[in-house]
Amino acid sequence: MVKIASYGTWTSPITAGDTGATGGGFQWADLHGEQVWWAESRPAEGGRVALVRDGVEVLPAPWNARNRVHEYGGRPFVVLAHDRVAFTHWEDQRVYVFDPASPEPVPLTEAPRRHHGVRYSDLSAGPDGEVWCVRESVTGDARTDVHRDLVAITRSGEVRVLGASHHFMTGPKLSPDGTRFAWIGWNHPQMPWDGTELCVADVGSSEHRVVTGSETEAVCQFEWEGEDLLALTDPDGWWNLFRVRPDGSRENLAPCEQELGGPMWRLGNRWFATLSPGRYLVVRSGHLAVLDERSATVTDVQTDLPTWAADLSVRDGVVVCGAAGPTSDYAVVRLDLSNGELTYLTGGQRSPVSAYLPVPMERVFGDIPAYVYAPSNPDFAGPQDELPPYVVHVHGGPTGRALPKLDTDIAYFTSRGIGVVAVNYGGSTGYGRAFRERLRGQWGVVDVQDCAFVARRLAEEGVADPARLGIRGGSAGGWTAAASLTSTRVYRCGMVAFPILDLAGWTSQGGETHDFESRYVEGLAGALPEAAQRYAERSPSNKARSVSGPVLLLQGLEDEICPPEQANRFAADLAGSGIPHAYLTFEGEQHGFRKAENIRAALEAELSLYGQAFGFVPPGVPVLELGR
Repeated sequence: MVKIASYGTWTSPITAGDTGATGGGFQWADLHGEQVWWAESRPAEGGRVALVRDGVEVLPAPWNARNRVHEYGGRPFVVLAHDRVAFTHWEDQRVYVFDPASPEPVPLTEAPRRHHGVRYSDLSAGPDGEVWCVRESVTGDARTDVHRDLVAITRSGEVRVLGASHHFMTGPKLSPDGTRFAWIGWNHPQMPWDGTELCVADVGSSEHRVVTGSETEAVCQFEWEGEDLLALTDPDGWWNLFRVRPDGSRENLAPCEQELGGPMWRLGNRWFATLSPGRYLVVRSGHLAVLDERSATVTDVQTDLPTWAADLSVRDGVVVCGAAGPTSDYAVVRLDLSNGELTYLTGGQRSPVSAYLPVPMERVFGDIPAYVYAPSNPDFAGPQDELPPYVVHVHGGPTGRALPKLDTDIAYFTSRGIGVVAVNYGGSTGYGRAFRERLRGQWGVVDVQDCAFVARRLAEEGVADPARLGIRGGSAGGWTAAASLTSTRVYRCGMVAFPILDLAGWTSQGGETHDFESRYVEGLAGALPEAAQRYAERSPSNKARSVSGPVLLLQGLEDEICPPEQANRFAADLAGSGIPHAYLTFEGEQHGFRKAENIRAALEAELSLYGQAFGFVPPGVPVLELGR
């Protein structure tokens, strides 16, 4: 029998412990012959990334297949000939090699002189059993003191520099005939979705040539096809698949105003893979599709899983990848394209809490795409005279996007009677370069306005209680959440996790972020010193005491992307202000929380915040102590 109870007071079998247990999961997948390899995060093991072959773990604890190049990391393993496997180990960032039949890893590279002082990423197989990759070397004490090279690591551990064309580079890939290699490079102030160059060099030569791409065109993936290269790039404003010939001429294989690529936040993503000559598997804005060069068409593949990761591996018409749906998180799956047979290699079991999982409704508010997750619990309904509270979920990046896949954090709230709307504000990916560049120079304005517009529309439609609107976000989403709380009066409260709060500090001059994003703000808000006033006016750090209601700050103490300094200052400014607030910090956490116990603590604290701000008592969670 359905019980009538106020929104927010519903009980649910989805616990904060469940979200910590499932958080992380699938990371990378690959095919080597008939074998399926993947990496998966283990929150219950402190966020360790394990290596798995055909469902059997082959790299036991404490080994951790992860790296920190660009701080976001990249492809951490490659299967070599004779079943040798090379991987990067988080603890010391060295490259190790092992044989799964006798998994005692042996270091290939030397121990760095300083902790994490040399890192490797985007591993691929070179000639004669070599490992080819990007090497990142710390050259000084500033967070931006970093140099990168393309290197080859021999079987004996000798490291040979292949080249260094740009400040940032992807891992090199050898041509099929072994005479050339290619990579993508870019320099500040460009980010990899602004402008990159696809470079080619002869093996043994220090000279390279740019075959496509520019400061205003972004190549996000390439693969060799004989003497030619296949490249995802966006000269016409959409990531499409091109064939690039050695002379630099190129052909769009299926022109369309659709995104077949995405932002290169991590090194080693694969949005396309070759099925057969002239046919390619692609990830089109999260959907699996087939590009047919002969008909110049892109056609969705019909599956029960609408969201596919940018990590395609294909062999003989069978694809292996991570895929997810509205009620299922990313699982490693095998799909036989000849008959549509889908096999789960991880997950796939019906969850005992499936009935409590919300199914997002895709909507467009004006020109702002969003996913609406209504309160959902088969055991409860709200009173007829009461509207539910709603929380705006702001994705990170800001060059990122929300996707219609299971998010157990969102389900934790919706199953308790709190609605959530995930907004793809101007600047989000998946809608072409023009939509992405709506945020150029307007960060802290367009994102704030778009989120507020969606929240107000839900209230005007009678879907959400206008007096009980909240906002939540982490990283760049934390910036938008904090900027919204300090510049509008739409929200009653907010959760701000590992945030950017001070634009001037979050630059190479300010020294409060890492090298990869140290000039990101120039495109988002303008260059210094010309934009100094704009930085000051938009930064939440300069108006902490103007927040519109209670705020919860969450911060990992080992975060190099959004270090604790900014959250520390914000919390200090709130102290004694009379504004209810809490600041929770977590030892051993970097950017985003990986340990199950910390994920649980953060989520329970957030629910308690909503209860105190929206006027209900959530059952079964500790009361968050709010200072003033």
